[in-house]
Amino acid sequence: MDLDVGDVISFERSFTKDDVELFTKVSMDEGDHHLTPDDQGRLVIQGLLTATLPTKIGGENNVLARHMDFEFLRPVFTGDTILCEVTITELNRKDNHKKAISASFLCTNQKQKSVLKGNFSGVIVNAH
Repeated sequence: MDLDVGDVISFERSFTKDDVELFTKVSMDEGDHHLTPDDQGRLVIQGLLTATLPTKIGGENNVLARHMDFEFLRPVFTGDTILCEVTITELNRKDNHKKAISASFLCTNQKQKSVLKGNFSGVIVNAH
């Protein structure tokens, strides 16, 4: 994917109970709110699991992250549908094989409530 400053990349994702259980094993984040459903049968998603959403853009574009900043605004629950919008704010060629990249992101739930915002920067390797 060719990126340009100002590009907005959007995608949606819902997390399942299985996602939370797997992330619990990997992260060892075993807070009761991640293990015990609330009165509506939902689990609270780990903040860092939610924070994997903007990293999808990095993975698709060969970005080696150097800095990531997250502000967790409200809980995300199993069954929520999260829209993640990543905006490319800076893109500069470093040499024939690398570009510096910076981006901001905002994640909102199905009620259009912001749940996570932040930014990241890094280097795109093997940039053509």
